This record gives sequence, C-alpha cells and structure tokens, in this order.
Amino acid sequence: MMLMENFDQHTPMMQQYLRLKAENPEILLFYRMGDFYELFYDDAKKASALLDISLTKRGQSGGQPIPMAGVPYHAVEGYLAKLVQLGEPVAICEQVGDPATSKGPVERKIVRIVTPGTISDEALLPERQDNLIASVYQEKESFGLATLDMTSGRFQLSELNSTAQLQAELQRISPVELLYCEDFMDFHCIEHLKGLRRRPIWEFELSTAVQQLCRQFNTQDLRAFGVEKSLLGLCAAGCLLQYVKDTQRSALPHIQSISLIQNSDTIQLDVATRRNLELTQNLAGGTENTLASILDKCVTPMGSRLLKRWIHQPIRDPQKLTHRQQCINALLQQDLVATLQPYLRSIGDMERILTRVALRSARPRDLTRLRTALEQIPAIVQHLSAQQNAYLRALLTSLSDFSEQLTLLQKAIIEAPPLLIRDGGVIAQGYHAELDEWRELSEGATRYLDELEQREREATGIDTLKIGFNAVHGYYIQISQGQAYKAPIHYVRRQTLKNAERYIIPELKTYEDKVLKAKGAALALEKQLYEEIFDLLLPHLGALQLASLTLAELDVLTNLAERAETLNYVMPTFSEHRGIHIEQGRHPVVEQVIKSPFIANPVKLHQQRHLLIITGPNMGGKSTYMRQTALITLMAYMGSFVPAESATIGPVDRIFTRIGASDDLASGRSTFMVEMTEMANILHQATEQSLVLIDEIGRGTSTYDGLALAWACAEWLAKKLRSLTLFATHYFELTHLPEQLAGTFNVHLDALEHQNSIAFMHAVQEGAASKSYGLAVAALAGVPQNVIQLAKQKLHHLEQFSQQSAPSLQSYQENELKQDELNLNSKEENHIELLDMLQYLDPDELTPKQALAYLYQLKKML
Repeated sequence: MMLMENFDQHTPMMQQYLRLKAENPEILLFYRMGDFYELFYDDAKKASALLDISLTKRGQSGGQPIPMAGVPYHAVEGYLAKLVQLGEPVAICEQVGDPATSKGPVERKIVRIVTPGTISDEALLPERQDNLIASVYQEKESFGLATLDMTSGRFQLSELNSTAQLQAELQRISPVELLYCEDFMDFHCIEHLKGLRRRPIWEFELSTAVQQLCRQFNTQDLRAFGVEKSLLGLCAAGCLLQYVKDTQRSALPHIQSISLIQNSDTIQLDVATRRNLELTQNLAGGTENTLASILDKCVTPMGSRLLKRWIHQPIRDPQKLTHRQQCINALLQQDLVATLQPYLRSIGDMERILTRVALRSARPRDLTRLRTALEQIPAIVQHLSAQQNAYLRALLTSLSDFSEQLTLLQKAIIEAPPLLIRDGGVIAQGYHAELDEWRELSEGATRYLDELEQREREATGIDTLKIGFNAVHGYYIQISQGQAYKAPIHYVRRQTLKNAERYIIPELKTYEDKVLKAKGAALALEKQLYEEIFDLLLPHLGALQLASLTLAELDVLTNLAERAETLNYVMPTFSEHRGIHIEQGRHPVVEQVIKSPFIANPVKLHQQRHLLIITGPNMGGKSTYMRQTALITLMAYMGSFVPAESATIGPVDRIFTRIGASDDLASGRSTFMVEMTEMANILHQATEQSLVLIDEIGRGTSTYDGLALAWACAEWLAKKLRSLTLFATHYFELTHLPEQLAGTFNVHLDALEHQNSIAFMHAVQEGAASKSYGLAVAALAGVPQNVIQLAKQKLHHLEQFSQQSAPSLQSYQENELKQDELNLNSKEENHIELLDMLQYLDPDELTPKQALAYLYQLKKML
C-alpha cells in the first residue's frame, strides 16, 4: 500500500479510501464507485494478476499516479468466486450515503468481508459439499477444535489428544479456512492446509469465549449444550465466533446452538484409512469411483452434503442405526421412494436459503425457492402420516405448520421476480396499497406521454416528433434536425445531437418531477417491504432450520432406499458379540465399475477367528476383499443397507488400514518410513473392537527384515491386541502362524495357470495358497518371454539353495531352543537359579523369538 507521509496531500476521495484500507491492510478492498468496484495501488496490481483484468491509472493523488483496476458491480460474483477459490479474502466497501445530500465524497463503509469459510452466496459455494471454517487451539499435547458451517449454522467442537487425531479430523472436515493461535506449536500438522489465518492469543481466552457464546445463544451459561467441560474446544469456538462476526458485520441469528463431538459416539477413521478406502475422494484426488459417487443419488444438495457427513462419521448408537434402517425398510416396503422424491427435488437447498434469510442477503429468487419448498411440506407430511411405521412418523415431529410463512411469500413476491431487489418489481400487486398507488402513478406515465406526444405532433405539424427519457437528462421532446426549425418558441433546447434536437417544455418538466418522485417512492417503499419480509420470517428461523435438516435426512434415507433396491443391498443386523460375519459380500464400487460379473465372497471374523492370513497372487483380489469388508462395515454403521446376501456386524470402534504406500518426499520420508509410521499408529491405537486391514507389510526393506517385521506385527495383533484383522501377505512363512497362534486362520484367493497365461478366480477359499504367481503376472503385464524364462531359472536355483542351506523359520527356532536347553542342562550349578528366574514368565505369552531372547540373556549371566 502506498501510504504517503502527508495524508492531506491526497484528494478527499482517496483519503476516504486510504482510511478504509487501513482497517484491513492485508485484504483486497473492493471500493464501490458508481457501477464499478475499484481497487487501487498494490491491491490493483495484485487483483490484475489474479483476475486477469486490466491495470490502469487514475490521475494523481499526493503527486503520484494511482494504479487502478476495477470490475463491474453486476459481474462481481464471478470475480469473487475466483478469489475465494484462490483463498483470497475480500472486503466489500459500499456507498451508504445519499449522493444528493453528500458534501464531498459519498459516505462509504465496509459492509462485509468475503472469505472462503464465511461465504453464503449461492454462486460462490460448492453445491454438494460442506464449506467449513475451523479453529484450533493447543495446550501441551491436547487440542481444541471448533468447526462452523456458515451456510447452515451448524457449530461443533471437540477435544483431541494427539496430533494423529487432529490430522484425521482435519482431513475429515477439510476446512477451507483454519484459524490458529500465534503460539501454536505443532504447525507441521496444519501447514499443508489452505486458508490458514494466524490469530492473536487473546482471541482464544476462555472467559471471553464463554461470554461470546452465551451472548450469541442468549443464555446465562453453556450447560444446556453439554460443552462447558470442553475448555480447549471452547477457546477455539470463541475465536471462531469472533472472526465470523468481524467478517459478516451483521447479526448471526442462524447460529443458535453448539454441540460437542465425542470420539466414543463414532467409528474413528484415521488419515490413511480415509484415503485408502476412497470414501469421497479417490487416490488420484478426484471424486470418481468413490463410495460417495455410488451412494449419492440424493435429489437435494443439502441431502448430498448430509450423506457425505454420514459416510465420514459412521455412528455407534444402535438406536439411531435401527431408526435409519427401519425408515429405509419402510420406504421400500411401502414403495414411497418414487412418491417422495419429486417433492424432495422441489425442496432444493432450503438449508442455505435460510442462512441467507438470516443474514438478510437472500435475493428475490431465494424467497421464491423457499416458497416452493414450503409448498411441498404438506404433501410430504400427508404421505408420512399415512404410514404405520413409527420411525417414519417420528420425522413428522420436526415438520411444523408453515402455512403462515407460505401465505406471506405467496402474497408478497411475484411469481418470477428479477434477480435483484435493486430495480424493484419484486413485491406483488395487491400486497401493499400505498405501493400500488405509487406504481399506478408511475406506470400511468406511459399513457400520458403517448397522449402528449400525439398532441404535440398535431399542434406543431412535426411528424418526426417523439418523447423519450434517459437517466441523465430526464424526459425530452426530440425533433429531427431537418424539422428543428418548426420547433415552437416555448420549446427550450436541452441537448443537441448529430441528427436531432431535444427540448423540454414546462408541462413535461412538471410531469417528470411527479413521475420520478413516484418511481423513487415506489422503489424505496418496495425495498422497505422486502426487508420487512425478513423481519416476519426470522422469528420462525429455528423451526425452519429444523425442518430443513429433517427434509435433508428424509432425502438421504429415500436415496439409500433407492440405492438398496437398485443395487440389490440387504439390511445388516447388529450383534453385541465381537465379530463380522458377511455372506457373499461385494465391493460397492468395484462391482459397479467392472464389466464382468463380480465374484462375491464371505468373511468370518469372531472371538475364536480374529486374524485371517490372506495369500494369493497379485491382482487376485486380496486388496478388494479387504476393502469391501471395511466398506460394508462402514456402510452398516451409516445405517445403510449393504452389498451382500447377509451381514451380521458386532461392535466396531475404529477402522485401520495399511494398504499401499508411496514416498512422502516433502517430509523426507521413504516408502518404508511411511509404511512403518502407519503400522505404528495401528499397533498403538487398535483395540479388540477394531477392524484392521494390513496389506503387504514389510515390502519396503530387505526380505528377512520384512519377514521378521510382518511376523512380529501379525503376532502382536493376534496375541496382544486381538483385533479383527485381515492380513494379506506374500511371505508364505506367515502361513505357519495358525499352527502357533490361536484365533489365526489362513484363507487364499486362487488362480489357474495354463501354459503362459493365468486366470484369477477371485474366490476366497480356506487354507493357504499353494504357490505364488509372480512370474505369471509379470508375463501378463508384458515382460518379455526371455526375461520370464531367465527368472524361472533363477527361481529354481534360489529354491534349491534355500532348501539346502536355510531351514524354515520354525525349524530354526525349534533347533535353537533345543540347543539352548541342552546347554543349560549341562550347567547344573546354575540350574536352580535359572528356574527361579523363569518361573515368573508365562510360556503362553512368549513367542519362540522372545523365548530365545530370554535364554540368551540368561546365558550371559552364567
């Protein structure tokens, strides 16, 4: 910003601009001047580059030329959308004074600040995705996180106990803006995010936060919301609320409550799991071939957004899950999907429209869409009330009678209003008597002017005479240059054109004043009446918001019913006993993508069978089998039906995946380091009720290191954690684990080889795979036959060498134990001492490797 040392050297208008710019020095200022929003100095240069608009100069101020760029006011939304996508906040400065009464520059002020997380304009928002702003606060190793959806008023907070939990939550909510305290320590957790906003420490003060929230909700304390003990979350929420108030410069009546998200309420999904399961984003970063792309056929944008929240936050409350299941079942049994969806489609995005009503920024067509939405509710209520299903009827309790608000909108707004209220023509005829009178006077001008034009033509004999109007000169009588000499003496010349002369007469001037007064009065009154409509709707905002949430839920349930019927899904059952039992399960995405029939497979995991070692060839379907198990479980805990013949799901608290890996070069981590980090997270966090998917652990290092790590991880999962685990591997040595570890079983996906070709069966069978098919897969991939033949020879030599020189891991362990036992028995003098030491060890808890380690330590003591 070019701030001159001597402020008085600038013109009055530029002084006004510089004062407003100083309020928000880091933000682009759109300064309204007539029909344009102008930017000056550094803002102009920056906007020119970002928006690809012309950079010009506007005279001088303070002795220097002023760089300037501008955008038309009627096209400003497109430019704002581009800046929002780039993460650039914009301060909107409007003319609030009356040019007719202003001395010097018209009074202007910043009316709002547009930021990616606080926008509510329809044109600036992704229609079917949540647009969240978040705030994070840290004390030692704990974090408070608050999120706000400005488009719905949904305000939530949570407390997290580790950076891993914080990263998982940030990935889930994908905030477009994140506020963080200036003393935030673990910046590496958030530095990759867009829209970072550094805020001062005092904005996170607890006492200030509580006062802010109580003032917003008009309560004495926060006990009613159940958040009073979440101190770190409240600190984050206070900063977030203050930021939103600062940017909106208006009341926020649609933010009416705040809720606490607790980890125990939902199935926890870490960053790797959300990525690997491709819930709403595929591994390439797109939205194709994801779970959401298959399940989301919602007919309203707000339903689509709610479904994605269900996908990312599967719930653990059996009562809520049963409610959803029974609603879907009733919709199918009563064949209500086709009946309800046309009404729901007409509901549109009621949720976001209500937010714009709350902020008093709703446009005329928003109100007509709200009117259309309210018109659908009686029919929906009628269809639901006719049902005997208690769960469907329960939805009716949130759908109030909005006949009064519907009547208001039907009477007040014309059928097809213009886009903006600015030029009037929005309020319907008959709604307000005084407005009708002003309009009649204004619209009567047409008849009067036609009569005056005809009268003057006859009086002057000038057949080219006509009466017109423009915004600069008002009404005029126009005569062509060829007949201008016929103009009567009382005609006063107002304007000379190339081919015509324009005149004014006292009668026309008098009428002009009268008409312009009527038009101005009508427009002012119409704008006043439009604002009064907001006043009449706002007292019912809470009930309307609850109705919109209910209609969004009904849309999701109806959508899931349609998906279940179309895609042949079944209703899963929930069990109190630990385990997952799926008959003929299918991958919900893969089965829709592949052209050949999908091979369905069973899954049986329970207390006595909690770890499956999965072997088979690459491309044989191991990863698909594991992922479909996780997706079916997740869908069940959404309340959805699932792709299977039957499914019984026990309690699940977390889903972990360790599938695939790539270098994290930006953080200096190799593939193996990424793999081990994800594995460490699982081994630290998993419980008996966790579902764990492990695919090819240990591939990133040497064969023996990899085998040892894979063996140790599988053993730890089987004996210590006892998680429900699917463990895919190419280390055939691991197929011996079921002989040593209770609860561990082998399954495999088979393939058939014929000459130089291979056919994948994709069917899961009990037992270990008979062989590896690596060379056959390599041939299928197009590796030259000479190379394949050479590989076969090397494989034969390696197998012979292995058989001759390297006993199996199991026999090696047995031999080592036997030898150590003989050595120990030969040392009679220490025998009793050793037995005393060993009696405290539980042999059932020792692996052969651990037993060896103890024996080696004891040998050193002898």
